[in-house]
Amino acid sequence: MSLSLMSIVGWCVFGLLVGAIARFLMPGRQSMGILMTMALGVVGSFAGGFISSLIFGSSESLVNPAGWIMSVVGALIVLFIYGKISKAKT
Repeated sequence: MSLSLMSIVGWCVFGLLVGAIARFLMPGRQSMGILMTMALGVVGSFAGGFISSLIFGSSESLVNPAGWIMSVVGALIVLFIYGKISKAKT
């Protein structure tokens, strides 16, 4: 699998959108910058894809609306865990 510059940029934009949606939906204040929001979205997308594959099996389609939903759900889970870990350090 080769990653082109456009696929990397696409993942960054997708991660930023998913991370921003997750931060909007999660109550409370999250102190993270734009790069952290992007990373949250990408990690959440992988987490959501993993959860989806456990529940529904693997998908043959590359783009589907459930992918967006599970990406946001995964990002919400990652954001919740991040919030608990960052509060425990304080």
